[in-house]
Amino acid sequence: MKKLINDPADVTTEAVEGFVLAHSELVVQLDQLVVARVGGAVTGKVGVVSGGGSGHEPLHAGFVGTGMLDAAVPGAMFTSPPPDPILVATRAADGGAGVLHVVKNYTGDVLNFETAAELADAEDIEVATVVVNDDVAVEDSSTPPAGGVSPAPCWWRRSRAPRPSAGTTWRPSRRSQDG
Repeated sequence: MKKLINDPADVTTEAVEGFVLAHSELVVQLDQLVVARVGGAVTGKVGVVSGGGSGHEPLHAGFVGTGMLDAAVPGAMFTSPPPDPILVATRAADGGAGVLHVVKNYTGDVLNFETAAELADAEDIEVATVVVNDDVAVEDSSTPPAGGVSPAPCWWRRSRAPRPSAGTTWRPSRRSQDG
């Protein structure tokens, strides 16, 4: 047996609660399905938020911490997280220099993160979005993208790397202005 399930409807919520209890020195639970770094956003740094459906495990919460994600939003089982918890995570990650959303290329994730970015924009939180996918499962260019999570942790880590020009503040631009 791999795990105990009290009620299938509560499996993701209980997994996140258990993760937070086990790692309370690293993460806090802000909402039913929002996990953020202990200590909150770092002033002057770009916050990094990601999330997506909890397929076999609520993957994203395990990548929250120093040098990785500032907040994560694991959705329900095989379901994209809705915009409201994504907005909660975005607020939690905003240290005044904007927030980067790293979004897997699934339709629900893209739409809900885009809606959350628009809501954040209404609150004067700048959000840039990077949509990642692996596309290794496609047969040819006419096959729809497979989406996928394999490159996402690389982006989570890469987004925390030092910026190329020292002393320059990176300001994300709104996705709608980028075309």
